[in-house]
Amino acid sequence: MSIELAAFDVTQLRARLRKMNDAELRRFGQAAKQMCAQDARSGKPPLEDYLVQLVEARAEWRRRHPKTSIAL
Repeated sequence: MSIELAAFDVTQLRARLRKMNDAELRRFGQAAKQMCAQDARSGKPPLEDYLVQLVEARAEWRRRHPKTSIAL
């Protein structure tokens, strides 16, 4: 018996991020950033899904706030 993981859909993630308010987006981005930290992964490289989530959260923040510094 094998386990099949669902493919990560960036389009769905982007739609989900657009529906979030700023506070929710910041929490999501900070959680993704924490999952990418070496401490969370015991020194192992982060999973690509977490990196994609972080990049997309930052891109959505920049889209909403083009003149401010990144807060994620």
